[in-house]
Amino acid sequence: MIYDQLPEGVTRETMDVDILIVGGGSAGLSCALHFQNQIEKHNADVAAGKKQGDPLPEQMIVVLEKGSEIGAHSFSGAVLNPKALEELMPDFKTQGCPLDAEVKKDAVYYLGSDYSVKLPVVPPPFHNVGNYIVSLSKLNRWLAQKCEEKGINIFPGFAAVEALYEGDKIVGVRTGDKGRDKNGNPKANFEPGLILNSKCVVFAEGTRGSLFQKVSSRLNLRAEKNEEVFEEGVKEIIQMPPGTVEPGQVIHTMGFPLKKSIGGTFIYTLPGDKIVVGLVAYLDSQDPLLDPHRELQKLKTHPFLRKMLEGGKVVAYGGKTLPAGGWYSMPKLSGNGWMVVGDSASMVDVQKLKGIHLAMKSGMLAAEAAFEGVLKADFSSATTSLYESKVHGSFIKSELYRVRNFHQTLSLGMMASLPLIALQEITGGRGLSDRMPVHKDAETTQRVVEIWGPEGLGAEENKLPKPDGQLFFDKLSSVYLTGTMHDEDSPNHLLIKNPDHCRTVCEPKYKSPCNHFCPASVYEMISSQKHQGQFDLQVNYTNCIHCKTCDIKCPFENIEWTAPEGGGGPQYRET
Repeated sequence: MIYDQLPEGVTRETMDVDILIVGGGSAGLSCALHFQNQIEKHNADVAAGKKQGDPLPEQMIVVLEKGSEIGAHSFSGAVLNPKALEELMPDFKTQGCPLDAEVKKDAVYYLGSDYSVKLPVVPPPFHNVGNYIVSLSKLNRWLAQKCEEKGINIFPGFAAVEALYEGDKIVGVRTGDKGRDKNGNPKANFEPGLILNSKCVVFAEGTRGSLFQKVSSRLNLRAEKNEEVFEEGVKEIIQMPPGTVEPGQVIHTMGFPLKKSIGGTFIYTLPGDKIVVGLVAYLDSQDPLLDPHRELQKLKTHPFLRKMLEGGKVVAYGGKTLPAGGWYSMPKLSGNGWMVVGDSASMVDVQKLKGIHLAMKSGMLAAEAAFEGVLKADFSSATTSLYESKVHGSFIKSELYRVRNFHQTLSLGMMASLPLIALQEITGGRGLSDRMPVHKDAETTQRVVEIWGPEGLGAEENKLPKPDGQLFFDKLSSVYLTGTMHDEDSPNHLLIKNPDHCRTVCEPKYKSPCNHFCPASVYEMISSQKHQGQFDLQVNYTNCIHCKTCDIKCPFENIEWTAPEGGGGPQYRET
């Protein structure tokens, strides 16, 4: 079924824009706002005689966001380093930026099976005093408000599904149709997608951007780069009894509950007696039964957490992946008519678990290159390459280059990596060898018996704590807390390339990793009606919270995540 075929007599509307930004997250919104600020400053300087030249005409700036509203798909820890925000808007506090709490205390603990040890000194990467605990969904809604106040056009509920080309030049995008049924046929409420022609397209889709993946493949943007690698994070917000939480604390832990995989946890305290508890796991794990949601539930059984969370109730949940490859996994950042920013360009410092300020700064630098394009009336590679030069001259490079081998090293194991990480600190990130290779996440999975022995899912470590509807939840109940919504009579956006492979190879060999690593109970093996003793994969796509782990970690790369109908997905408010 060709889902983009239009009914007879129906055509797509076309819109011409100056700057088109695909993605309404921190990177895309910062790009839009900074670009408009430069236009306004230029025209004010020309009017005041401070600058020679002509005033620039009003620019048509459009931000496309696949979520139902800005912030609906925004998910992060999140601790914000304010350096980029201070550049973008020096008076961000008086402008009402939604900062939950300034970090006042840092701590790091090692968790054994039933004990905890506080490190006497907080390692430098975990210093957060002076940063801010924020809700990324709230922060992005606020940035969107500031954009709209300046006349920037934000289109929520529009998923960009196809880039438009003239040779190697990107000249716009097509958005997805709305109102198709499960079979791709138009329904009574059918709305064809739009054609948006643009002088410059900025890709700001976030982690594993589905459209930029296609662009990267077509233009070969990752040639001679390290593989993209990722981590998966899940988090909950827990409402505690009144007067029990001191806001502004950031606690990191290592050790329990992760046993077969690398990762760690974070705990943040918020005003209103709320505690954020999250867990991040490396997706180059060999464990086919890795389940971050289960591990997060187990984390709360530890005496250290159990005491802290006594009397609490989980009020929000979510999950997403984050790019972990860093500097050596970054694609080519610009080309003829386009640039890529933020998480889509692998700009996350995974040592510090920080990416928001890098995303914002990259968006601002792309805006500066776009402004030069307006002045020159030229968005060829010669102009957009200014963005790449600006990245190399900014704190984006200095921060990411310093940890360019961190993920590769920590993947060797916690104990084996510690002396090597210490050496990297001394040598500015080099260590024993530079440009350490990475393994593609999809290729690291081992057989269940090789990792867990004959016990497999029966092992005690792989059992979910008993749900109580207060502090402990099964996965499906947790998904309810995300507010996820998709039209049940719409095309399945999770494409299984070879369903038979799931039944005949993946389930017997790996016990269906997608059933475990997915934080939203999207994938389920059910008894096959046609093949006795075997199991077929059932895809509950309306549960999808858009983390994209399946697109990354399926050991056979048998799942392709595509953008669903615009507006579908989680409805994050607190995250």
